[in-house]
Amino acid sequence: MDIDPDDLFRDDDDDQDDYYQDSNYGKEMVVYLVDASPKMFNSVTVSADQKEETHFHIAVSCISQSLRTQIINRANDEVAICFYNTKEKKNLQDLSGVYVYNVAERENLDRPTARLVKEFACIEETFMKEIGSQYGIISGSRENSLYNAIWVAQGLLRKGSAKTIDKRILLFTDEDDPFGRITGATQKDMIRTTLQRAKDTQDLGISIELLPLSRQDEEFNISLFYAELIGLEGDALAQFIPSAGEKLEDMKDQLRKRMFKKRRIKRITLSIAGGISIEVNTYALIRPTVPGAITWLNSVTNEPLKTERSFICADTGALVEEPAKRFQPYKSENIKFSTDELAEIKRVSTGHLRLLGFKPLSCLKDYHNLRPSTFLFPSDEEIIGSTSTFIALHRSMLRLGRCAIAFHGSSSHPQLVALVAQEEIASPSGQVEPPGMHMIYLPYSDDIRNIEEQFMDTKSVTPRATDDQIKKAAALVKRVDLKDFSVCQFANPALQRHYAILQALALDEDEMPELNDETLPDEQGMSRQGIIKALEEFKVSVYGENHDQEEADALFATTEASKKRKANAENASKESEKYNWAELAEQGKLSYLTVVDLKRYLTAHNLPLSGKKDDLIKRILTHLGKK
Repeated sequence: MDIDPDDLFRDDDDDQDDYYQDSNYGKEMVVYLVDASPKMFNSVTVSADQKEETHFHIAVSCISQSLRTQIINRANDEVAICFYNTKEKKNLQDLSGVYVYNVAERENLDRPTARLVKEFACIEETFMKEIGSQYGIISGSRENSLYNAIWVAQGLLRKGSAKTIDKRILLFTDEDDPFGRITGATQKDMIRTTLQRAKDTQDLGISIELLPLSRQDEEFNISLFYAELIGLEGDALAQFIPSAGEKLEDMKDQLRKRMFKKRRIKRITLSIAGGISIEVNTYALIRPTVPGAITWLNSVTNEPLKTERSFICADTGALVEEPAKRFQPYKSENIKFSTDELAEIKRVSTGHLRLLGFKPLSCLKDYHNLRPSTFLFPSDEEIIGSTSTFIALHRSMLRLGRCAIAFHGSSSHPQLVALVAQEEIASPSGQVEPPGMHMIYLPYSDDIRNIEEQFMDTKSVTPRATDDQIKKAAALVKRVDLKDFSVCQFANPALQRHYAILQALALDEDEMPELNDETLPDEQGMSRQGIIKALEEFKVSVYGENHDQEEADALFATTEASKKRKANAENASKESEKYNWAELAEQGKLSYLTVVDLKRYLTAHNLPLSGKKDDLIKRILTHLGKK
C-alpha cells in the first residue's frame, strides 16, 4: 500500500480549525549574528592536523552549509544574516557597527535562495573591501555594537507571532569578554543595558543561542559575560561548551535530508468515559523521507503556477459561479446533493479518540504496527485539567501493564489504535525520553496473513537447523552485530545524489559534491579475523567440510561452460559470414539452407534455437527486418 508521508499526519479537512489553518504554524525564523571584529580574522589552529583557519571563516562555513541544507530540510523557514563590529552600517535602525547582509530581490528576513547561498559563500573575498572590520566596544567611546546587534536582530524578527513561529538568534563570537577593553562606570552601564536588551528580546519569545569559537590553547570562558546573557547556571553552565562544540560540528556536517522538527502536528480530543474528555497534542516521531514534490513554474517569470478550475454550463456556455452539486437517480428523479451534504453522509468518524477498553501489553504484537506511531502528550490550552487526568491514566497503565484500545480515524478511514504508555527516561545530562503515550495503528483482520499456510508445502518435511548450526549462526550474528544501531546513522544515497544534483544546478557548480554511500558493506570491518573465523565455522556447519572444493568445482564448471558457449558463438559467427543473408532473404532462398546453417546464424546473433525449420526462418526474417 503506497502511503504519502506528508498525508500520513495531515489534518482532515473536516475537523480543521482556524488555529491549524495558519500557514506560519511551526515555522522557524533565525538571525545569524556574526562577530566581525579584527580578532575573528586571526588564524588559529583548529584541528589535530595543525590546519589553520580564522574564526570568521568557520562561522561563514557553518552558516553557508546551514543555508544549503535548510532549503531541503525546512524550505519555509526564514533567515537573516547580520554582522556586528563593522566599519560600514546597514540596518533599518541606522545603528552604527551593524551590517545586515542580503542580496537583490530578497527581504532582509526571508527564505534562503540560491543567489544568497552562492554569494554568501564568497563573502570573505569582499568583506574587508565592502564592509570592513573594527572593534565596536572600545575605551573612550559610548558605542556598543553588541547592544546594537541584538536590537537589529530583534527588529528583523518582529513579524509573526511567537506562539506559532520559533524565533532564534544564533550568535557567533570568539570574544568571551566583549567589555574587557573598558573599565569603571561606563563598563557597568554597557553591561547593564546589553543584558536588559537581551532580556527584553527573550521576553518577546526570541531565544538567544551562543556558538562560542574557542582556540586550541584557550577555552572560551562563558562565565565572564555570556552566561548571564543567555541565562546559564548550575550544571547547564558546565556542560555548555562541549554541547556548543557539537552543535558547530553538526552545522558543518549536516546531511541533505528533509528534517521534520518536533512540532505539534494536531490537537485532538480523547473521550474517556461518562462524558469526560481531555485534550492531547500529537507529534510525528518518524516519517519516510522522499524527494520534495515537483513545483511547476512559468517559463517566462519563473513564478510557481497556480491551478484553477472553472465549470462551464453545457447549454449556455456561461461560467457556473454557484458551488457544484452532485445527483443520484432515484425512481426516475435526480436527487441533488451539495458537497457539504456528501461529506456529512460519508463521515464515519469525527477524528477524535474514543477509549474503548484495556488489554494486557502481551496482546500487542510487533506485527500489529502498521505504520510509524504518533506520540501523545496532554495540553490544558482548551480543556483545563487534561494534564492531571492524562497523568492518572498514564500511571495506572504503567502500574497494571495495560495498553488502551481506542477508536480513531479520519472521516473516511476509521480504525482501532492501541495507546501504549511510555515512562520518562532521564540521564545525568537531561531527559532522554519524555513521558507520554504512543498511538499504535492496529491492522484489520485481513491485513494479517499466515505466510506459512500460503507458501509452504504441508506434505514435505520442513528442514530444521541443528543445535550446532544455530550456535554457529548466533556466534556469527554476534560478531557482525552493530552496536547502538539506529536507522538515523545511515543516509539514503539516492536522496543524497538527488539533492546534490539540485544543488549543483541551482548554484551553477561545475562539479557535484562528493557523496559517501554509507549503505555499502564495510569491507575493512568484515575482514577482521574474528568475523572470518565465525563465518568459516558457520559455512562448515551448514555445507560441510568440503564446501570450498564444491564451490571451486561449481565455479570451474560455470567458467568452462561460459568459455565453451563463447567459442561456439565465435565459430558460428565465422561460418554464418559465408552467406549473404539479406540477399537470400530477399530471394526467398533461406529454405535451401540446412537447419545447421540456420542455427549458426541464430547462435551468432544470440537468438533462440528452438522450433522447426520454418520457425527458424521466420525468426531470421524478423531479425533482418524482412517480415
